[in-house]
Amino acid sequence: MSERLQSEGELGLDTLRVLLVDDHDLFRTGLRNLLEEQGLKIVGEAGAGSEAVKMTRDVAPDVVVMDLNMPGMGGVEATRHITSFAPLTRVLVLTISDQDSDVLDAILAGASGYLLKDSSISDLLRGIQAAASGESLISPTIASKLLQRVRASSSQPEIEKTIRSELSEREIEVLKLIANGQDNAQIAADLHISPKTVKNHISNILMKLQIENRIQAAVFAVRSGIV
Repeated sequence: MSERLQSEGELGLDTLRVLLVDDHDLFRTGLRNLLEEQGLKIVGEAGAGSEAVKMTRDVAPDVVVMDLNMPGMGGVEATRHITSFAPLTRVLVLTISDQDSDVLDAILAGASGYLLKDSSISDLLRGIQAAASGESLISPTIASKLLQRVRASSSQPEIEKTIRSELSEREIEVLKLIANGQDNAQIAADLHISPKTVKNHISNILMKLQIENRIQAAVFAVRSGIV
């Protein structure tokens, strides 16, 4: 892959600092080469969750690309640690597992996105950029499975009272569209507002509901029964 998929200026890739976490050296090396070819700065590599936590403290990356299944401290626990002490560092899970429990555990631990290792390099770049800008990217099939599981197993109607008491009507509209899998551009088009206004609404929703990211917001909305 000799040409960059998009210009650095368009994606801002050259400004992003990324930490790679995976216990397979060959996979990490190949991924590092691909991402550096696209303009990303790889500030470190870790082969275990505990090492990832330490390196995040040391180098403060913008995005951690995190595997889940590693010896010792796994990716979910490492994600939980990282999001607790480094809220400006985003964690993007990149794993082979599409098991519902792994997805839900990672998202609730604070991961900003969840991609499978068979994703394309363009999907991975979008996931990293989305995470760095405070948004989320999750494979559509994964998102669907996640929300189906939440809808089937963990209804908490009392959450609806919290949502309706804390959020404005417009914010509730935005939350419903997030839960339906729409990105900011689609939400803006549906509600006839600007993407910047959508981002402002999402920031307010996360702050008012005290949650980390839009995927958690979707889980929250589904659990409440408003979608």
